[in-house]
Amino acid sequence: MPGAAGGAEADRHISIDAVRGFAVLGILLMNIVGMGMPAFAYLDPTYAGGSTGADLWTWAVNNVLTDGKMRALFTMLFGASAVLIAERAEGGRPGPMATHYRRMFWLFVIGMIHAYFLWWGDILVTYALAGLVIFPFRKLSWKVQLGVGVAILAVLLGANLVVADQLIAMHAAATAPGASPDAIKSWQEASQLVAPSAQMGQLEIAGYRGGFMDALRVRALAARLIQTYLMPTGEIPEAIGQMFVGMALFRTGFFTLGWSSRAYGAMIAVGYLLAVPVTAWIAWMIWRAGFEPLTINKLEDWQQVTRLLIGLAHASVLLLIVRAGAAQAVIDRLAAAGRMAFSNYLGTSIITTLVFDGFGLGLYGRLSRFQELIVVAGVWVFILAWSKPWLARFYYGPFEWVWRSLVRWKPQPFLRK
Repeated sequence: MPGAAGGAEADRHISIDAVRGFAVLGILLMNIVGMGMPAFAYLDPTYAGGSTGADLWTWAVNNVLTDGKMRALFTMLFGASAVLIAERAEGGRPGPMATHYRRMFWLFVIGMIHAYFLWWGDILVTYALAGLVIFPFRKLSWKVQLGVGVAILAVLLGANLVVADQLIAMHAAATAPGASPDAIKSWQEASQLVAPSAQMGQLEIAGYRGGFMDALRVRALAARLIQTYLMPTGEIPEAIGQMFVGMALFRTGFFTLGWSSRAYGAMIAVGYLLAVPVTAWIAWMIWRAGFEPLTINKLEDWQQVTRLLIGLAHASVLLLIVRAGAAQAVIDRLAAAGRMAFSNYLGTSIITTLVFDGFGLGLYGRLSRFQELIVVAGVWVFILAWSKPWLARFYYGPFEWVWRSLVRWKPQPFLRK
């Protein structure tokens, strides 16, 4: 058994692990907003968290460089890992199909627990459901995988823009002189996802500052809204498209240093010289509109085009550093964090729950957007500090070990001898 674990380690790519570690750290820059203040503040800094000075700049920089970009990178890596794990399972027991679908089943179970007890913005349930779709297509050529992924994302963008226009029309109909009761009611129902009332934010603050059951009720409501309304029409299709792109990139060698330095440089140029300015212009338009909810809703849709390119530019910079053998101590720490990405993702939720909820430090809604970066920095230090020493003593992160043992339905080797 230890030999089997050692064999799996020998097959690892430090480049993939380092990029995954970078992504799991970066995701917290955006998740921290929803973890520590009312949900709609994620999109609108005027709703909570501050919209001037350092708080405004925190929103702007994150909106341009990290919002959706780190999640896209993490999702593409999930697609790449699905191919890699299936290849390793060939000829073994359980085989590739059984291994994959068992992984998705337990990922769904763990994700549901995570969403309702720790973090309503959970991504694991989305990954589990999207993962059910992508597996049969893992052996397609990279060109077909890339084409399918881009097509899915393009259709999703078109659908989202249509919905955004419909919401604008509904608002106009509901606020027009002599608006019908039906038009007003339709807008009131639809507006809960794009323009929730201030009272809703106050209810969230009261709930999370209360006891465990108070926080659970508020979190469960948010999780149900996400899983009922946003996940089927937005999160899952986007994840499927990004996973297809990730599978294609893995087959071309992007994540395993298979591209030339010139090709990585071209990706950096596209991401930073084209996609970043476009995204910055979108952020500026949102600010100029005074963070009007319908404007946010429509303009944010266009970031679906740029977030992949910026995420891949970030990854390309890191991959060139790995190739050059530079900053080895940092890369080793990132790679260890990436090998334990599952534990670090769930561990982050445990830490932030204890920091923000009333049964912990009770800081929910008390920190501004900029001040929350202190919490982010603390969690980053913890992740980078504990991951490498842990892996020196154990084969897997604690939650990786649980997941792997459940998939194989027997305890896996854990403690290194």
